Amino acid sequence: MTDKMLLESMDNKISPMKIFFQGLKIQSRVIGALILREIHTRYGRENIGYLWIIIEPMLFAAGIGLLHSGAGGSEFGMTDIKPVPFAIIGYGTFIIFRNVVNRASGTIEANAPLLYHRMVGLFDMLLARALLETAGIMVSIFILLFFSYCIDVGSLPVRPAYIIIGQFYMTWFSLGLSMIVCASTYENSTVERLIHPLTYFAMPLSNIFIMMEWIPNPYRQWLEWVPMAQCTEIVRYGQFESASGKYFDFSYLTLVCLCTMTVGFLSLRAVRKHITLS
Repeated sequence: MTDKMLLESMDNKISPMKIFFQGLKIQSRVIGALILREIHTRYGRENIGYLWIIIEPMLFAAGIGLLHSGAGGSEFGMTDIKPVPFAIIGYGTFIIFRNVVNRASGTIEANAPLLYHRMVGLFDMLLARALLETAGIMVSIFILLFFSYCIDVGSLPVRPAYIIIGQFYMTWFSLGLSMIVCASTYENSTVERLIHPLTYFAMPLSNIFIMMEWIPNPYRQWLEWVPMAQCTEIVRYGQFESASGKYFDFSYLTLVCLCTMTVGFLSLRAVRKHITLS
């Protein structure tokens, strides 16, 4: 597709920038079609159908919010931090990481026939899944936060833009990891079985149960190197007035995400040579 468009650009003197935007438009349509296919395949049209995209993560986050028995931030001088929104915002953001990474294994086997189409690549499949997961989870989180505010057990976000930014970085990092997982689990059932427990072991490292400011050094300094923990701190900074913005670094997160994506692209490129279509 790219070679044909380049030839047309040479014949018709089409600018490279126009070629780029034409290719971007085509890939956007491909990803949109993959998202619709994923929705229909996973949820179908029975019962409440596509609403499960929002309801499923909402049930998980709501359950954690109701069962959260830890004290709020009042013990640390943070009276605005209530247990229910604290649990919803933390665990809800972790669900992005868990779902995107977990669903990456088996992607090739489940979608191999789509690779007959030259415009569809492995990255397109993973990106479509990541966007679908993130969109449903983000909507669920904001609905639960609003509901908790209505029943007077929570509060509205004070910096909602930071919640979106934090979840964007969590999605970006998770997408890079999902590319590595997709490549490493292809025809390797042992690695595939390890992915699910490893994502649960990552839960405490994601710092969803406690804030950075409450952790003594040197443990806090060690935890600041974990990208998921920084993403959680960003969304908490967006939710609570008294949350600190000292424990996350956008430059560091961007560098980590770029490195993870680079390794992911190289992994997909390596495994693509071994995929046989029959």
